Amino acid sequence: MINSHLTHATRRQFFSDCGIGLGKIALGSLIANHSLQHQAIAASTPLANQQLPAKVKRVIYLFMAGAPSQLELFDYKPKLVELEGKPIPPEVIKGQRYAFIQSNAAVLGPRFKFAKHGESGIELSEKLPHLAKVVDDIALVKSVHTDQFNHSPAQLFLNTGSPIPGRPAMGSWLSYGLGNESKNLPAFVVLKSGGSLSGGASMWSAGFLPSSHQGVPFRSQGDPILHVSNPSGFDNQAQRDSLDLIKNLNQQRMQTIGDPEIQSRIQAYEMAWRMQSAAPELMDFTQESQATQEMYGLNEKKNNEFAKNCLLARRMAERGVRFIQVYHSGWDHHSNVEGGINGQTKLTDQASAALIMDLKQRGLLEDTLVVWGGEFGRTPMVESSASLGRNNGRDHHPQAYSMWFAGGGVKSGISLGKTDELGFSVVDDPVHVHDVQATILHLLGIDHERLTFQYQGRPFRLTDVHGHVVQKLLS
Repeated sequence: MINSHLTHATRRQFFSDCGIGLGKIALGSLIANHSLQHQAIAASTPLANQQLPAKVKRVIYLFMAGAPSQLELFDYKPKLVELEGKPIPPEVIKGQRYAFIQSNAAVLGPRFKFAKHGESGIELSEKLPHLAKVVDDIALVKSVHTDQFNHSPAQLFLNTGSPIPGRPAMGSWLSYGLGNESKNLPAFVVLKSGGSLSGGASMWSAGFLPSSHQGVPFRSQGDPILHVSNPSGFDNQAQRDSLDLIKNLNQQRMQTIGDPEIQSRIQAYEMAWRMQSAAPELMDFTQESQATQEMYGLNEKKNNEFAKNCLLARRMAERGVRFIQVYHSGWDHHSNVEGGINGQTKLTDQASAALIMDLKQRGLLEDTLVVWGGEFGRTPMVESSASLGRNNGRDHHPQAYSMWFAGGGVKSGISLGKTDELGFSVVDDPVHVHDVQATILHLLGIDHERLTFQYQGRPFRLTDVHGHVVQKLLS
């Protein structure tokens, strides 16, 4: 008769139970590191993996999906005005590849005026009047560059460190490394507005980390989390009784097969129970003053989903959420870059600046890092195509683009990095995507080279084998 234990055994347990001399010893050595990693995660508590003095406790990442044009927003180039309509010099673009334009496309000048603002004198587009009010609180980096020139791999690359799906997201690494400060909300939350995302759900996946570290999508209206509310006629006591029964069954299964994912499942059910009471309170904006709501732009009759998400992000920061990822799509302007930028800045500029002001006046900015940016930049050359119905747009440009940072541990009122006179290539203080990731981890007290996870025979990390902390950005 077959042993009932073996019918429930995992492959690892089966080979372990075989106990055949050197084979058992060899197998034990092969799985030792992997088992220790799971044990470390199960025992993980907040700050358990902190290796450096932390400058911030949390991150709010405003990810502008589709790639905003730095040439219309942050990096003014008078030379483009002078050369508009002329082919870009061939020596500038030699050997480059583009998604939709020919390499000899004509130059397109910036579509908006720029001016210097604040005591810092940072130059911004006229389309960013609200950011101009807080310009002395930000660090503008004009020299970011990436390895990817299409949306999906570039978005994955910035969010997970790899252009291929399957790696853990930045928020998942932080949840794994630092644990959760909040008892009633996840460590890693995702908010979305503006449409679909090329990188998809892989951008907040836990990858090969235990699934308890994946991002949890929230909604800015209706039920904040799908499938968390009780069905009609199912009261809280019935829900608690059901969860207790499921927990007992899962614990029995855990004792039988030892799969750490079962423990993740138990924790997920318990977190869902706590969120049933915490999430509605979190979403109740009536607790906010009229002045605060007006500051974010919630009183205006327009699409304000991004503004709601920014206010929600601040409320989450107050409640201990570790990593708040705010995605806003709609920045992919292959045609009519002027109209596209005009529309998107109306949706995002006020709320982005309000988030900084709100965090600052509440004493939260000093231990919160706010990041704003997309997956790559846009070309100095124009994109026009009669067959595709495009004109006066800009193509994908991985060689140089701009991001800004604000909050604890970051110098305020500085402009870092420089591009050439055409805005084509970085010429001073280059900042790679892996450098951005390394710097974010550093500000949270994590050495990006030491936060690793053993998978498929080698240690993985968010920055892979690359990345340097951008010291010039740090205060």
